[in-house]
Amino acid sequence: MKFSQSVLIIFLSILCVFGCKSKETQEKQWTKSEILFEDSGTENWEKKWMLDGQKAKVVNTHKGMELIAGPEHGNDSHHTVLWAKPSFEGNICIEYDYTRTDTTTRCVNILYFHATGKGDADYPKDLSLWQDKRKVPSMHTYYNNINTYHISYAAFGSKEYSGENDYIRLRRYNPTMNGLTGTDVPEDHFKTGLFKPDVTYHIQVFKYANTIEMHIQSKSDPSDTLICRWDASIFPSIDSGRIGLRHMYTRSARYKDFKVWRLL
Repeated sequence: MKFSQSVLIIFLSILCVFGCKSKETQEKQWTKSEILFEDSGTENWEKKWMLDGQKAKVVNTHKGMELIAGPEHGNDSHHTVLWAKPSFEGNICIEYDYTRTDTTTRCVNILYFHATGKGDADYPKDLSLWQDKRKVPSMHTYYNNINTYHISYAAFGSKEYSGENDYIRLRRYNPTMNGLTGTDVPEDHFKTGLFKPDVTYHIQVFKYANTIEMHIQSKSDPSDTLICRWDASIFPSIDSGRIGLRHMYTRSARYKDFKVWRLL
């Protein structure tokens, strides 16, 4: 028996009510309820952050906090990670102004969140207890020994040196897998055209259950914007840990008005 056209339209309308989510609905499913962490970036960074890597510099200015990795490409000791000292639980929003201060077309910036050590005697969950093992901040030390979400952005591949070949990617590190294989959460974003040098972007990263969104908007051009969405439910969920800002060697950027919110 075939449905008439009118019956089919009614059926599809009902299905959409229960099964479809508009952009507006998705963006209203959470509310910023309480500030858990705040740093303007203009005062002494050591009060609220801890630094991995001995070749990096952190400089506070009236424009914000500058994180500058070491200048030698290919030398792992010139990577750096700046960790917020508090740990955060549950559904959160990470919000800040980001200004890229380098002009390179290779290597990446990374935002870590809900990061903890894998939990054995050598790599306790509290990252501050084995910071000595990260004096040389090699990437493998992190993805082999830390449970965390990782967003690469203002990121460029190692083979194609072009400012047009940037990408944004979410990963979920799982130390039991020993390596980056299988950590990529589907829906990479390529050639975004964002994160131009010396242009300030307002970034918000929402982590709500297994949904992760990154909202990016230029503060000088409202049309220069992107919303990235990921469903991380295919991976074991993690719900607490530190936030970290990683710059691979040669990368630098300025951060201002860094906030962490609790989401409802």
